[in-house]
Amino acid sequence: MEAPVSPPVPALVRRALCLAAVTSLVLPTAPAAASGPGHCGRLPALDVPGAERQQAVCLDELTTAGTVASGHTDPADWAGLTPEALPTPRGVPGVQVDGHFPDSSTGNTNHGLHHDSQFVLRLPDRWNGGLVVAGTPGNREQYANDRAIADWVLARGYAFASTDKGNTGAAFHRDGRRPGDAVAEWNTRLTQLTRAARTVVAQRYDRPPARTLVTGMSNGGYLVRWQLENHPELYDGGVDWEGTLWRERGPNLFTFLPAALRHYPAVAAGGPDAATARAALYAAGFPKGSEFLWPYHHRIYWDLTQRVYREEFDPDFDGATEAGTPYCASGTPDCDADYDYAARPDEVRRAVGRVALTGRLGKPLLTVHGTLDVLLPISRSADAYARLVRSAGRGALHRTYRIEDGTHTDALVDSHPDRLRPLVPCHRSAFTALERWLGAGVRPPESGTVRRPAGSDATELLTRCPLDGRP
Repeated sequence: MEAPVSPPVPALVRRALCLAAVTSLVLPTAPAAASGPGHCGRLPALDVPGAERQQAVCLDELTTAGTVASGHTDPADWAGLTPEALPTPRGVPGVQVDGHFPDSSTGNTNHGLHHDSQFVLRLPDRWNGGLVVAGTPGNREQYANDRAIADWVLARGYAFASTDKGNTGAAFHRDGRRPGDAVAEWNTRLTQLTRAARTVVAQRYDRPPARTLVTGMSNGGYLVRWQLENHPELYDGGVDWEGTLWRERGPNLFTFLPAALRHYPAVAAGGPDAATARAALYAAGFPKGSEFLWPYHHRIYWDLTQRVYREEFDPDFDGATEAGTPYCASGTPDCDADYDYAARPDEVRRAVGRVALTGRLGKPLLTVHGTLDVLLPISRSADAYARLVRSAGRGALHRTYRIEDGTHTDALVDSHPDRLRPLVPCHRSAFTALERWLGAGVRPPESGTVRRPAGSDATELLTRCPLDGRP
């Protein structure tokens, strides 16, 4: 889920959007397979269908090499998602459009708007004819993909669009009238943005995109799956980066996170009960070898994730209390550590069923997921979704790459470089494999585990991830 909500980061002062072009001395290096009508051409004609507010600006740099300084991104949105040493491409001039669609929720404070359903579109001068759309991980805002995804695809010449999914922050569950509404809105907002972005691309370049790809990590990966199951007519294919799995009867968050909350304290305490508690975490899906990651995830992710998503789908569990009691001990009344999804009323499962995945893909999908993911354990997430796709008879459209030693948040690689590897190069390998599949009919490598290359150093792991296992 990436993180389900943004990890604690220092509050940043959001700068107002700059109306003037940003000065830059960097020469453009983006691909020129299909150039647009000059630098920022047709900017006055750009009109985002359905937007309540929009603002287009001409920039000399659309990647974070320029947008951080110009105020056209927010580093707080993507804090903690990528390794510190990830290179930043530059030399991509073009148009950025920021705005929002009509919405009643107000969690997103970017640009001082206090308005959700914000979006960003970036349209490079030197366009390759394609469009990439994304929803954000966790409950982050529209710039969360800028370092991990947007920089790279923009440098390859793609237009790029991203949405905040319609509700943001730890209180996202307050949005909507009934349980499940907030998550259901995520899907609606990405569909809405995709349709709008395709129109704006045609306005900017005088023709619609020749190829539209959808991608995203964690909750954004869930959106990729849902879009390709429910609106395949809008896309040519997608790449799912460790997507969240929602299934009415499970697996889902509520079938494994309570076990972590219930048993981890005994693991941490040691003593005679530690071995039994550790075995219970393994049985819940948390992989052997990931124990060094458990303290961090207990402190940062497991408790908060369980409580806020349980509130979204089952607010009656703890009565009038909103989103539970943090770090309550098993045995405490209405404690999320003792949450039993199977024993809850049928309406709870029906709420999850409203956003559940079916595996009925309509377009090609490549999935990458780390074997040491302890927020969304791979056996309960990517592996389970692969089985679902096969059971739906759509296995020929899907590949799953199990990335050995990958975990949910790439920034943790900086803390454990000897134990973890980043997923960002594996996502890029999957993306290029999808391009070849769609463009030249070259089928990607079969699903399987991508082993960590023996003797590889940090630089190699950050830049290479061959999906076929070749050196």
